[in-house]
Amino acid sequence: MSVRTAFYAGSFDPLTNGHLDVLKGALTVADRIVLGIGLHPGKKPLFSFEERVELIEKSAADELGSDKSRIEVVAFDNLVIDAARDHGASIIIRGLRDGTDLDYEMQMAGMNETMAPDLQTVFLPASPSVRTITATLVRQIASMGGDIAPFVPVAVRRALVAKFAS
Repeated sequence: MSVRTAFYAGSFDPLTNGHLDVLKGALTVADRIVLGIGLHPGKKPLFSFEERVELIEKSAADELGSDKSRIEVVAFDNLVIDAARDHGASIIIRGLRDGTDLDYEMQMAGMNETMAPDLQTVFLPASPSVRTITATLVRQIASMGGDIAPFVPVAVRRALVAKFAS
């Protein structure tokens, strides 16, 4: 029996409860999830790659129990389709919050299918309780001292508070 691998790409800067919600859904679709942190030379992330890996692994341990062993975190700086193939994935996971996400993601899925017909894009709708969460808004709220507890796992909240305290 072959292992079904899915690739879930993002910046995860920081990981939010919305990302975790999609990750939980992905675990019902695939046996193994490769969570790809996109690295872009022109972008300056709030958290380093190593910090994001640590926060994802800690949050997965806290939130996913034994399923954490089904997740691998990697970096990538190429096309998602190439990164997915590099890690043996046959599925690309994309989370959807609203119709705007759907319009954009449908375009991406169409382009990806043209370039990589062997990869299947699977859309996972975010649960209503996390649909409004974006990493950008979380960073803004945290930078202004707001309460981010409803939007991020505990480990991420602690790291954000520490980051903006300094």
